[in-house]
This record gives sequence, C-alpha cells and structure tokens, in this order.
Amino acid sequence: MRPALAVTGFLLKRLLFAAGTLLAVSLAVFAATEILPGDVAGAVLGQSATPEALAALRASMHLDLPASVRYLHWLGGMVTGDVGHSLVNNRPVSELIGSRLPNSLLLAGAATAFCVPIGLLLGICSAMRPTSVFDRVTSVATLSIVAVPEFFIGTLAVLVFAVNLRWFPALTLSPRIDSVEGFFRSMTLPVLSLSGIIIAQIMRMTRAALLDVLRRPYVEMARLKGVVGARLVLFYALPNALGPIANALALSLSHLLGGAIIIETIFNFPGLAKLLVDAVSTRDMPLVQACTMLFCLAYLILGTLADIAGMLANPRLRAS
Repeated sequence: MRPALAVTGFLLKRLLFAAGTLLAVSLAVFAATEILPGDVAGAVLGQSATPEALAALRASMHLDLPASVRYLHWLGGMVTGDVGHSLVNNRPVSELIGSRLPNSLLLAGAATAFCVPIGLLLGICSAMRPTSVFDRVTSVATLSIVAVPEFFIGTLAVLVFAVNLRWFPALTLSPRIDSVEGFFRSMTLPVLSLSGIIIAQIMRMTRAALLDVLRRPYVEMARLKGVVGARLVLFYALPNALGPIANALALSLSHLLGGAIIIETIFNFPGLAKLLVDAVSTRDMPLVQACTMLFCLAYLILGTLADIAGMLANPRLRAS
C-alpha cells in the first residue's frame, strides 16, 4: 500500500475513534460537573443570598432546566463551534480561552524546546552504553525525578532561585514579554519545574525503545559488517524506534499543555490551566467543560500525529 493511502485510511479510522472519544468525554465531563457541590449562583451571590435571589439567578442562567436538556444544548453548541458564555464573567468562553491559550502554548513550546533535545540525547547515550556508569547514574536520577511531585519541585525552585538567590521572579504576573531577558526571566522557573519529569519520561522511553531495536537480528548483522557506535544507533536502530519515541513525546507534550495546572497555579502564570482552576473555584461550568474538552482534543491530535510519524518512519507499519 502506498504511504499516502495508508495514512489516509489511518486518519479516517482515527477521526471516527476521536469523535467517539470526544462524545464519551463530553458526557463524563458534564456528569462530573453536575455532581460537584454548589453552583455558580451560590458562588456569585455568596452565603448570605436569599433562596429567592438564588432561584432568580439560576433561572436567568438556565440552571433550572433538566440536566439532559442542558447537556444536549451544550453539546449542540460544541458541535457548531459555540462553546457558550462564561456564567461568572459574562463573556464568550471562546474569548476567554483565546486570551489564555497563546500563553499556555508559549510555555509548552519553551518547555518542549528545552526538554526534547536533552531527553533524546540522554536516552541515545544511555542506549549506546548500557550498564555503564553513565547509564546507571542517569537511570537512577530519572527514576528519582519521576518520583518527586511537581508541586514540590516548583515550590523548591521558588524558595531557592526566587526567595534566597533572587535570580528570577517568583510569580509570572504578566504575559507581556518585551525583551529576550524578560522572556528568560519569566519562563525559567516554570520551564525548569516542568522539565524534570518530561526529560525523564523521554529519556527512559528512548533508551528502552533503542535497546529493544538493538537486539534485533538485522542490527546484529550490521554489527558483523563493521557498523558500530553512533552510526549503528542513529542510522540503523533509531529510525525503527521512532514509533515508541514519538508516542512518548506526544504524551509528554499533552502533559505540558493540560497537566501544568500545578505549575501555572504556583507561578500565577496566566495560562489555560490556571483559567481552568479559577473556573472550578467559581463553579463556572461552561468554562470548565470547554477547557476540559480542549485538553482532550489536544491529546487526541498529538497521539494521532505520533502514530502517523511512527508509521511513516517504519515501512512494516505502513504495510500493515
């Protein structure tokens, strides 16, 4: 089968799978937000609000309608591109997300540019010298980093580099960056706090994938012909290990976009994850639902791109 036809058929299957996944996630997200205690009317009016005032506000926000009706109305809006209005800010949800999404993409892009080369380099070097001192040290270090929660790393980075050394600001209060120095000062601590786990994941997956390929018969045949060292790893093993490595990169990047909630909260970074946290605290359910669906969509897109990259890099996957 030609690569273009193989990719087209694969994309059609993944689109159907993504549509079903998004439908299931939408139902789960709506049900989860429904069972949360309290609602936006109580969050807006406060504890001293009278039952009449709460009932009037709920009616004005259409919160008195049955859950099934509200779900179908919300799902229809999602399909047509109308994700609704924020119940707290009284602004379109798309406008709120549009103002925060570039900041999250900027943080994710900076972390990706920092993490991916380091993780791949460490993984390749460890696979080239298995059981060596370098391999053992990096393996123990990455396992230790994965075991440490991100909120601890972020808090420790603030205490060391912001409070004690005063090299970087503790809070990223504004997304406006007017110089290269301002960019690095604002992004260094959030990126470093995110990078530990991402580098460890990429490094370990790269190492495992390469070691698996290096045991294959065709690699042994290349060794017997005199191909050794970096040439053996980069030109014979790495192309056939791109599938698992691409999937590891996709999982890491989806974590950078949607799993940076703790880091954005610690550094008060005005991103999409921080917007989601604020929406949950104010019970702004249309905003919570839209942000969650966006994270799910980003995960599906990254997973699909990773599968396509692995398929194009491996002729056997294209044939199957």
